[in-house]
Amino acid sequence: MISPRGMLDSWALGRSPIKKRVVSWWFEREHLRSAACLHALNEAEAKAIRAQGLVNPICILPNGVNIPHEGAAQKPAWAEDLAPGTKVLLYLGRLHPKKGLVALLRAWRQVQADAEREGWCLIIAGWDQGGHGRELSSLIRQLRIDRSAHLVGPQFEHDKEMSFHAANAFILPSFSEGLPVSVLEAWSYGLPVLMTPQCNVPEGFAAGAALELQAETNSIAEALQKLFRMPTAERSGIGERGRRLAENRFSWEQIARQMSDVYAWLLGGSSSPPDCVIPRGAELP
Repeated sequence: MISPRGMLDSWALGRSPIKKRVVSWWFEREHLRSAACLHALNEAEAKAIRAQGLVNPICILPNGVNIPHEGAAQKPAWAEDLAPGTKVLLYLGRLHPKKGLVALLRAWRQVQADAEREGWCLIIAGWDQGGHGRELSSLIRQLRIDRSAHLVGPQFEHDKEMSFHAANAFILPSFSEGLPVSVLEAWSYGLPVLMTPQCNVPEGFAAGAALELQAETNSIAEALQKLFRMPTAERSGIGERGRRLAENRFSWEQIARQMSDVYAWLLGGSSSPPDCVIPRGAELP
């Protein structure tokens, strides 16, 4: 069983394509072809696998999350400096160009007056990859949005839990994702999510648990203004639908049971594949 984890996505293959093509032909292509089954996180990744000419059976099972207990939590360190009643739009993940954070900051500049009037701030939490964090910090100063947009560094374990508890909404304006655990975690905490279709979690839009945006400045700004104008009850309803989606579709308990069925089939315990498996050579609609 091989899980490509988004590495066969067209956006990922477009980064350093010559090097990846050489490695693919020398080693990975045969490695992938010989797998008893390939594991796709979603239908989009399964289509990307087929687009590479791989005919293996594909099981489609998402990443999962542990569902947190509801209840009061301590404030994260970054929240101590916020004015009482400030609403938090949270990004939590790698600080990497593909996450669309430059466009997010430029969009925040467009809506900063509305954000401050409605009591919102933007918190960008995560670990720096390749110096992108320095670029974002410089851009915040250049755009003069440091009153309401803040880089707070990486948040791990208990700090991450407190960050989700302190947030009122979550955003991921990414250019490309396999299946982002951060979005699933945000739903598990009952947060409404703003995300691009390229996050590859269409279930969120179908369930009414997310607002759609594109990874460009004007689209993000429009989505932010929609969030700011949204009544509290409506925002809470979106978050509640996200929580139910996380519980019913993305909990580890559900996913582990399905993955166990896949391995039992591969080991000969069942003559027919589970429903989550696309048979050898079969195309997706």
